[in-house]
Amino acid sequence: MVQLKNATGELVDQYVEQKRMLGQFARLVEISLTLNSTLDPNRLLNFIIDTGTDILECEGVSVLLYNEKTGELRFAASTGSDPEELAKIPVPLDSSIAGAIFQLDRPEIINEMETNPQHFQEVGKKTQFVTRNLVGVPMKIGEKTIGVLEGVNKRLGEFTKEDVDILSVIASQAAVAINNARLLQSLQTAYDELAQLDRKKSDFIAIASHELRIPLNTVLGYAEILREDAPPELAQYAERLSRASLQLRALVDDMTNMNLLSAGTNEFTPTRLAIQRIAAEAYKEAETAAKQRGHTYNIRLPKTPIEVNADGEKLKRAILNVLNNAVRFTPNGGVINLVVTTHPEGALVAVQDTGIGLPAQELERIFDEFYQVEGHMTRAYGGMGLGLAISRAVVRLHGGRIWAESEGPDKGSVFYIIVPLADGRRPTGQLTGS
Repeated sequence: MVQLKNATGELVDQYVEQKRMLGQFARLVEISLTLNSTLDPNRLLNFIIDTGTDILECEGVSVLLYNEKTGELRFAASTGSDPEELAKIPVPLDSSIAGAIFQLDRPEIINEMETNPQHFQEVGKKTQFVTRNLVGVPMKIGEKTIGVLEGVNKRLGEFTKEDVDILSVIASQAAVAINNARLLQSLQTAYDELAQLDRKKSDFIAIASHELRIPLNTVLGYAEILREDAPPELAQYAERLSRASLQLRALVDDMTNMNLLSAGTNEFTPTRLAIQRIAAEAYKEAETAAKQRGHTYNIRLPKTPIEVNADGEKLKRAILNVLNNAVRFTPNGGVINLVVTTHPEGALVAVQDTGIGLPAQELERIFDEFYQVEGHMTRAYGGMGLGLAISRAVVRLHGGRIWAESEGPDKGSVFYIIVPLADGRRPTGQLTGS
């Protein structure tokens, strides 16, 4: 009878133990899933100490992370303590249990803290917390130790090898999660700094281009007067001054419109407009530069209005950039034609020139920011390489597309812009292009 009772008791104990171990395993799986799905540093640390305290059945868990700048461990989180106050306490590597765990890269179980010479008592004094026993393990990512995970004051009995195994599993998962959170935080910080720099750059460009435009318009005006009224012996100099002023204005225009490369819909205010009017305004603005270079400069517009939903100023800038590109890359005495017509896909604007042409491999790349077909050491045509990139950004903002065609070098080019009509028709993809 006694043997049967003992056997039954052993079976019950085994069942209870297996149930407890199964519960711990389930918690470890839960911890792993949660740590891998949490990137907020504060939530992550709080979860580690709360679940660690629960699963180890102890009074508290602490996360200490290594500070590479100071060569010390610092509390990142601890059960029941003020994290800001605790973070102020440096834990030295050479005179603390956590420091020994970190440096020796091995777990420690200490069930009699009062007699341990390595016990760093500064924390207990400031937090009024008495540590009776402790278990600690290193937190590692690969071969690199990033900190220490500690459990203190086992509620029943002492810490065991099983507690070390459990804490080690939590520590390995926590190290990866903390490292990921740090990387994300660093990335966010870098992104914020980059955004701030980008805003400063945009502000600088806006101010600089505005301040340059005022005196430049004065120079342009006087340059035109000199060109028209200069005596023959000074005519060539007046012509050069006028041409240089127009080139400078083109650069200032590019600077002014750089923000269009990343324009959002909140900066896009379309209204129902005839595209002929927009194209005619762009044509007029490029006329002076075209005539100065002796180009035959033509425009062909249909009489029936072709209406589009467009931000007039932005779409004009897109067309004007293409026209300026044609003027710049067409040798003196060339031909430039601007044609507006309808197309099954929408309103079509075409700019045809007899300029230097394009090799097939450059037909897409010319729309990239700051890209120049000619090498920067042998440039003959100038420009910042922004005009066509701005045009593409604006055309895409209108739901359209832009592309170039050319039979090759010295055979001229044709640039096409298609935008949807005001009745809502949009590109169908029947044509090739961007």
